[in-house]
Amino acid sequence: MCILCGEMIMSVHWTDQPLHDSAYRNKKIIVAGELQRGRRRMRLKRVAIANKILNYYGLKINDWNGSRYMLFDKKGMSKVVYDLGGMWQAATDLCHKKIDPLDSDFLQYLQEGK
Repeated sequence: MCILCGEMIMSVHWTDQPLHDSAYRNKKIIVAGELQRGRRRMRLKRVAIANKILNYYGLKINDWNGSRYMLFDKKGMSKVVYDLGGMWQAATDLCHKKIDPLDSDFLQYLQEGK
C-alpha cells in the first residue's frame, strides 16, 4: 500500500511492463517489485520523451514514486496522472486546448528538436 495516498497498487499499467521480453510476457504470475530497476529506468526514459512533447504545450510531467505521475503547467497547477494513457486528457485539461498530435505547428516543433 502506498503510504502517501493509501491506495493499493494491484496492477502495472501496460506502458510499464517490459512487453518486449518474451519470458516476461509468458509468465502467469507477476511478482510486485520484480525487475524494478529496469522498469524504473524505462519509466524515466518515457518521462523524458513525454516532456519533449509536453514542453510544446507548456507542461511538464514527473515520475511520482514509480507508481504515478504529476503533471504541471507553468502557472503552478498540477494533476495526478495514474498512467501515460491518462496523461493526454490531463494535459488537455491543464492547457485548456485539444492536443492534436498531427497539428502542423506541433510537428514542425518536433522536427526542429527544440
